Amino acid sequence: MDLRKHIPLAALPLMLVVVQVIALFLASPMEGAGFAAFDDPASVGNIFVFIFILLGFTVFLLVLMKFGAKRLISGIIAASIFLTFVYTFSALALPIVPDAGAILAFICAGAATSLLYLYPEWYVIDILGVLIAAGVSSLFGISLTILPAIILLILLALYDAVSVYRTKHMITLAEGVIDLKLPIMVVVPRRRGYSFIRDGFSLKEGEERSAFIMGLGDLIIPTILVVSAQTCLGPAPYFPVSIPVLGAMAGSVAGLAVVLHFAGQGKPQAGLPPLNGGAIAGFLIGCALTGAWDWVFCI
Repeated sequence: MDLRKHIPLAALPLMLVVVQVIALFLASPMEGAGFAAFDDPASVGNIFVFIFILLGFTVFLLVLMKFGAKRLISGIIAASIFLTFVYTFSALALPIVPDAGAILAFICAGAATSLLYLYPEWYVIDILGVLIAAGVSSLFGISLTILPAIILLILLALYDAVSVYRTKHMITLAEGVIDLKLPIMVVVPRRRGYSFIRDGFSLKEGEERSAFIMGLGDLIIPTILVVSAQTCLGPAPYFPVSIPVLGAMAGSVAGLAVVLHFAGQGKPQAGLPPLNGGAIAGFLIGCALTGAWDWVFCI
């Protein structure tokens, strides 16, 4: 076994864990700042609002790609990234400098977004992409209690499978994102000297991949359950997170290992079915081990 070929594979699970740790850290500051995506975290209706927005945004981007509106797409994604950074940096800055936290957050968000677009090298995309994923998953994690979060993960896993293996529109969307070098993914080189700016990436079957690519959604969605579980269950005695939360984290990493195994075949893979399935299974195993079933009533 050539270990050099497998070292890049370890980077993606590491990124997932880092996203989850940062998201857990951000949860309390975001709650303290009053950030929330939904007014009633226990409402199952939140799920359908989330999916409706996701589907609408996906269709909108696909239509724009069909008509070649590259600058408009890039501008929309840039604005979304900027707002995500504003929320994330605000949660970090407001507790420290309440009077100037908002201004500082806008300055940091502008600088981070500019860096992503002016110099979209793979390590810049990865570092800031991890922060984006952590911020988004923390925001939605504190906005959903556990039961709606689990239902959301199940529905999005089904949608991901259909969109990759049946309609294949997610592959079309991914190709457009890569072609425009939009920084809404993470990139792990498979060889030294790789440059995302210079070399890009291809999703065509049969071509040797110069890097591993994973969308930020694959980092965000399972992490929503991790943050939701932590928010509802709280810390364990003598430890900052509970066994069910650790179970969800371990399960999502196991699910990612399954994705990477099949990704080695050179075909696009739907990441959310194993990732979300692993997160849910790990969480439920943790609940079974600790008897922590009162989350059903977390409101």
